[in-house]
Amino acid sequence: MANTEKAKVAIIGSGIMATALTFPLAENGHEVHLVGTHLDRDIIDSIQKTGIHPNLGLKIPSSVKAYQLEQIEEAFDGADVAMSGVNSFGVDWVGEQLAKVVKPGMMVFSITKGMQADSEGNLAILPEVIKKYFPEDLVRSVTWSAVVGPSIAGEVAVHHDTCVVFCGEDQASLNRLANMFRTDYYHVWTSTDIVGMEVAAATKNIYAFAAGFNEGIRDKNREQNDRYVRFNYGSAVFAQGQVELTQFMQLLSDNQVLSPKHLLVGSGDMFVTSMGGRNVKAGRYVGAGIPFSEVRDVHMKGVTMEGVAAIKVIGGAMAPLTKRGIIKETDFPLLRHLYDIIVNDKPLNMPWEKFFDGEK
Repeated sequence: MANTEKAKVAIIGSGIMATALTFPLAENGHEVHLVGTHLDRDIIDSIQKTGIHPNLGLKIPSSVKAYQLEQIEEAFDGADVAMSGVNSFGVDWVGEQLAKVVKPGMMVFSITKGMQADSEGNLAILPEVIKKYFPEDLVRSVTWSAVVGPSIAGEVAVHHDTCVVFCGEDQASLNRLANMFRTDYYHVWTSTDIVGMEVAAATKNIYAFAAGFNEGIRDKNREQNDRYVRFNYGSAVFAQGQVELTQFMQLLSDNQVLSPKHLLVGSGDMFVTSMGGRNVKAGRYVGAGIPFSEVRDVHMKGVTMEGVAAIKVIGGAMAPLTKRGIIKETDFPLLRHLYDIIVNDKPLNMPWEKFFDGEK
């Protein structure tokens, strides 16, 4: 158990990642309040009646108190930490909700990953989006931090070793937050490069979509050989994804020197996201030759895919950024091709000759 002063933490959003993070907090003796969104009523009902989170399939710590959304003011009253636990699709909504309950002196802590873009291609990390809903004096009177890094929710909840980075502008808040969460299985580093870290966390979802292509190609070609499985293809795509992820960090962050912690958040998180999940499954369909519109409307109808959303948002910024001279036409060739697949329904035709600085 971390040796730290006990705190009160209020979380809005009771999805699997937000709920998983209640485990180290509760085990360290902190008071934890978990508030469901309007979409989480069944989850909160289940926790209140049985203690079990239905999507995690686990009983959450008994000290964690669950609240429905209409009880949010009660749940956040007197909190030291206000956490945003919704996904990227709900970031504007959560900004509105937090602006009503966050008080001066609180530490605002986000697990939401993604970016937003304006019509000129300017990209903003999601903590900046949440700030837009706060009065200026409140923005200045709280601290802003986020968690990034390879972290599968269920593995955190069952105490599998997990390494993450807490990033923010205020080192004292980062130190306090890290001490609140650290256990013998949840290992926390800190960084004041919040933009670079958040950019890596957002863009890794883009390239996880491409991680499904090689298996899809095997499906398309009916390749049954388990010895030669196109690992060469997948590793080259993964590497180009790393090139572009690094370029994004250098483009948007003032910190041009990448640290080992950036590699954990970039390479490490891209690795775990590429091991499976909805984005990879969608990419596998595309690799098998199925147009993305059919994947979206038939094979994965109604499925939320944050990687696909990130491709639309960040890929959509490529044209205006290129027109403005911020990036070159030769930059981000893999993302540009993924955008064509997602938005323009183009078939997979990997632009190998444009990868790795186009020296082929």
